[in-house]
Amino acid sequence: MSDHDERDDEHGDHTGHEENGNHDSHGEHHVHREEFHHDPIAHAEVRAGMTVGELADEYGSAGVGAANIHKAVDIYAEMLGDDVTNFFGLAGAMVPTGMRKIVSDLIRDGHIDALVTTGANLTHDAIEGIGGKHHHGRDERDDKSMREHDEQLRDEEVDRIYNVYLPQEHFALFESHLRSEVFPNIEETVSIQRMTEELGRANSEVNEREGIEEDAGIAAAAYENDVPIYCPAVQDSVLGLQAWMYSQTTDFTLDALKDMTHLTDLAFEADKSGAMVVGGGVPKNYVLQTMLVSPSAYDYGVQLTMDPPQTGGLSGATLDEARSWGKLEKAARNVSVYADATITLPLVVAAARERIE
Repeated sequence: MSDHDERDDEHGDHTGHEENGNHDSHGEHHVHREEFHHDPIAHAEVRAGMTVGELADEYGSAGVGAANIHKAVDIYAEMLGDDVTNFFGLAGAMVPTGMRKIVSDLIRDGHIDALVTTGANLTHDAIEGIGGKHHHGRDERDDKSMREHDEQLRDEEVDRIYNVYLPQEHFALFESHLRSEVFPNIEETVSIQRMTEELGRANSEVNEREGIEEDAGIAAAAYENDVPIYCPAVQDSVLGLQAWMYSQTTDFTLDALKDMTHLTDLAFEADKSGAMVVGGGVPKNYVLQTMLVSPSAYDYGVQLTMDPPQTGGLSGATLDEARSWGKLEKAARNVSVYADATITLPLVVAAARERIE
């Protein structure tokens, strides 16, 4: 056998490749593909004067995070339909960083049926509603270390939330507000939701009475529109600390389990339901776990978070993972967007609202 014949025998007959594919009359090779579909990535066009919705549409032509933003807009716009009961989870420092009015406007326009948030967000929401104000700060210094910077802020009685400052006298204003306007009007033993309702009433009344320039806020909007606010980890906040202190000298008590009945009833009675989850933690789980005692699960889900899923933590867990628990329907439309929520929330809400209005 010649050397050429040995090489042919060793490597096989190249015509055997036709077993895994086909050649057309021009000799081009075609492989049978089930996963791949012809859907070329386009290049997003950005132009002056375009709307947020048009920008989000351009994201749909691209890949990676842009494609997820486009999907989030698409799903959230469908969630805002009249036949969907919307649960909204709000974690993180969304109020002090300037996202407050986005949420209060959604409540006022009927796009949130139940809000689950943190005591911190309610604290900062009330501070703004009764005359306090958060301020731009900085998270780096050229002339001193950040430790020295934060020690200076402590001496000046200013609290820092990354690049946001809050003078501590605003907490004193809030504490006085609770003791004069909120707690005295609450029965001895109440649900946390009942306390947040009373907080919303007080914020609304003081905001109007004092002629506060800033919007009355999230809790006020919820009170005015009969939207319940649940705060299952209220103890983990200045609001919770003040409630505990008030309970030491009165018969005031919070019953956390009372909240479960109304929230689960809302989920049980929903024909279709959707979850918008901003951040993670307790609000995220509280929103999602509600479906574990309901005959159905969420039909829609949008998650905006920065936490990665690889650690196994709740805050970064995908909504696909929630499907395995029965928190989302098998056929649910859902997406997780991994980016700063102070960037993604305004974008997703604005684009979705543009589609339906």
